[in-house]
Amino acid sequence: MLNPMSASRSAHGLALLLAVTGGTHFAAPQIYDPIVPRTLPGRPRTWTYLSGVAELAVAAAVAHPRTRRAGGLAAAALFVAVFPANVKMARDWRRRPPAYRAAAYARLPMQAPLIWWALRVARRRTPAVGT
Repeated sequence: MLNPMSASRSAHGLALLLAVTGGTHFAAPQIYDPIVPRTLPGRPRTWTYLSGVAELAVAAAVAHPRTRRAGGLAAAALFVAVFPANVKMARDWRRRPPAYRAAAYARLPMQAPLIWWALRVARRRTPAVGT
């Protein structure tokens, strides 16, 4: 079992990952627009921005000890929710050069450890604010 400070570092690492990826939805939305599943209504850019906002909000929740449990559960749900976009990317990139295909295919199994990490953060005890 991790000590409380290790649990806090793990949570902050997850929050950082979510914040960076959330930020890239605004800095480079053209990367995400093509992987938005066509079954979603509206414009892909809207979904790109909404998912970026969701990642930033979840990052903030994970970063704060009082909201960490809910944030970890929300992160796990978010990782499940974006899986269809990763599947679409893998399908769309199947005729790209091998390095691109490998990157797209690698995203699929990476969702499982991300979900595990988020759930682990949600159930860990962390130091109270100010301690």
